[in-house]
Amino acid sequence: MASGAPQQSSQMAEETLGFLNAFLHDFPAPPRPESPLPWKVPGAALSPEEVEGELAELAMGFLGSRNAPLPLASCLVHEAVSQLLRTDLCEFRKLPRQEEEDNNDMEEKAPVILLDASSLACSFFNQLWEVCSQWREHVPSAAWVLQRQWLVSIHAIRNTRRKMEDRHVCLPTFNQLFGLSDPVDRAYFAVFDGHGGVDAARYAAVHVHVNAARRPELLTDPARALSGAFRRADEMFLWKAKRERLQSGTTGVCALITGQTLHVAWLGDSQVILVQQGQVVKLMEPHKPERQDEKERIEALGGFVSHMDCWRVNGTLAVSRAIGDVFQKPYVSGEADSASRELMGSEDYLLLACDGFFDVVPHQEVAGLVRSCLVRQGSGLHVAEELVAAARERGSRDNITVMVVFLRDPRDLLEGGAQGAGDLPSGLSELETNTPERS
Repeated sequence: MASGAPQQSSQMAEETLGFLNAFLHDFPAPPRPESPLPWKVPGAALSPEEVEGELAELAMGFLGSRNAPLPLASCLVHEAVSQLLRTDLCEFRKLPRQEEEDNNDMEEKAPVILLDASSLACSFFNQLWEVCSQWREHVPSAAWVLQRQWLVSIHAIRNTRRKMEDRHVCLPTFNQLFGLSDPVDRAYFAVFDGHGGVDAARYAAVHVHVNAARRPELLTDPARALSGAFRRADEMFLWKAKRERLQSGTTGVCALITGQTLHVAWLGDSQVILVQQGQVVKLMEPHKPERQDEKERIEALGGFVSHMDCWRVNGTLAVSRAIGDVFQKPYVSGEADSASRELMGSEDYLLLACDGFFDVVPHQEVAGLVRSCLVRQGSGLHVAEELVAAARERGSRDNITVMVVFLRDPRDLLEGGAQGAGDLPSGLSELETNTPERS
């Protein structure tokens, strides 16, 4: 543990109680049915399978905007969501409109049950208020203890594109959000690069990690859980796309660190690399149409790969695997690849980014760029911002998202020391999220 851990725990406990007091001061009672909610409802309707992810996203954003300590926010959300899911959700059932009935896929054996999102969001806020009220008297220890500190630098820009279609997830409190009480520390990081609209990228950012947490193999085979989570998110989004006439898609890459093991999964050309003692370690091969195995798979299904300004599937998409893209299935596959790697303690950092970065910055140049940033800054807080600027200066016109997850103290990297992976020294910021232009 870091030398300042007891003091940090005491400070976090004080911040936790201070937040609960402030929350209940601002909301002395649950809102009445006719009162406006303090958050924006996620759409008009949700399927039962979407409830957990959408409400968790809603509440984490709301609590984060009120500066709730991250462990507390995650535990509050888990408890409130769990209590709501134990109730009978039939009372929220929404009768489908005729056009929704007409759009049901003929292959589905039964229409998708839809729940009214507004009523759910109202009931959920009441549940969250009840939990806050109870916890002001006694806060569970998991709500104010973070097993490991993380230094994460994130920057995302719309760049010259008309819309920002990237989304990212930084979840160092994976265990707290999903109520996992075993001794294995878990942290989840992901980047999603949407195309044809932001809907698929947003959907993946909300549901992939929830799907992973639900899968029984999470405890025994996390990499398989991640690939299965991508596949299920693709299936869920395709149902939504058919109901709501959505045509977007998204590539994605995620990393789940469980104890001293790194697990990654990916679809398309968003990428993650590992830097160890200044050397880039290749973890994955992006899914592009020109890859021989991908080309053969597409052609075996009756599709084709052609070169226009770049290699494209059926003359349209420049990626061969993605969540969504309903009109390009099955040529554009929703099957993710995954891999695992034991961490030895000499790893420097992970870098996750979309193709807006990797199309102009080769892997072998990443370590030098990061080191130059650290020399100028003296810390890792704004490394991602400088990497995004470097990609833009090299001509990238796409949305750019970069996330750097430090596995060692950045100051130690400059000194060439050999400190192993573990807690950052006392005084370092746990989390830095610099995310302008996300919408």
